[in-house]
Amino acid sequence: MGDAQCIVNLRIDRKSFAQLCYLLTHVGGVRDSKYVRVKEKVAMFLSILAHHKKNRIIGHDYVRSGQTISCYFHEVLGSVLKLHSMLLGKPIPVDETCSDETWKWFKGCIGALDRTYINVHVPISEKPKYRTREGNIAVNVLGVCDRDMNFIFALMGWEGSAADARVLRDALTREDGLKVQRGSYYLCDNGKANIPGFLTPYRRVPYHRDAWGNRTTAPQNYKELLNWRHSKARNVIERAFGLL
Repeated sequence: MGDAQCIVNLRIDRKSFAQLCYLLTHVGGVRDSKYVRVKEKVAMFLSILAHHKKNRIIGHDYVRSGQTISCYFHEVLGSVLKLHSMLLGKPIPVDETCSDETWKWFKGCIGALDRTYINVHVPISEKPKYRTREGNIAVNVLGVCDRDMNFIFALMGWEGSAADARVLRDALTREDGLKVQRGSYYLCDNGKANIPGFLTPYRRVPYHRDAWGNRTTAPQNYKELLNWRHSKARNVIERAFGLL
């Protein structure tokens, strides 16, 4: 299989596939079984994730039973989770030496957070809880990333109707939840509380340049200036979601 076919079928090239197999073997603990090698296990795992294929489809493609597919999918998934300490981003607060025009105004900031909706199928009786304000049936997913678009935390499972502040509160109170370093903070929108560890923009003040209409293109006061800079920096989480 060439690089083009590998990318189409597994969403990564051959070199990345080989590196992933190496990490899953030497760090995650995946081993060749009697009839299935590590590369095949990882390929089946990536095929399911890349194309949302069902067990019976993967079983047909790889000539394996549904039980075999399920067993090795969970084996590789458990191995991937063991890589979190190596792959998970570790946020670094903005300091006095930062020269980035987007971030240098936010000393101590370690990233941004926001929510996104992921459409799901639920029983008819559950649909009212999962219906968003736009009328879609979805889960409310909280995502947190650093300045380089590396995800450092995600919380999934909340119904689409759940308020953003409620989801954030749950993330902060969980034992393995979101932790904010003392003296640091995340940028977030007005759907969250402006409390220690989180910086929201000024309310009822133009947030984006387009909102200023026919007025002079520059911010008119310090509140508009902060909101504009806040918007430019917080856009990193929107781009991270878009890339994902």
